[in-house]
Amino acid sequence: MPVRGIRGAITVEENRADEIVSATKELLEKLREANGFKIGDVCTALFSVTGDLDAQFPAVAARELGWMFTPLLCTNEVPVPGSLEKCIRVLLQVNTNRSQDEMAHVYLREAKKLRPDLGHPTEDQYYKSS
Repeated sequence: MPVRGIRGAITVEENRADEIVSATKELLEKLREANGFKIGDVCTALFSVTGDLDAQFPAVAARELGWMFTPLLCTNEVPVPGSLEKCIRVLLQVNTNRSQDEMAHVYLREAKKLRPDLGHPTEDQYYKSS
């Protein structure tokens, strides 16, 4: 079975542990809903945060959602001047028979600015690779 990459990102208003965990849960659940995978299908989840978020690891959200056996990694983004602030990103590697262009990427809140090429007609829309 092939492994496919799925991207997502979300922003938070404040550098608070509860907000980081809540936003990350929202993002992970929307990614799961949009792509129809089960927790056991996720090979790896790689999280990154901007330098202004240090109140909690986003991986805590995955553990609270039951991702107990999924390898998780958290890291900091490169601090590029003018980049989006208070942003949590994730790259999931998922076992699936779906093709890469069938994978739906989810960008929520201000994180939609990261991928303007995808178009963002509604808050609830998910974005395919192609």
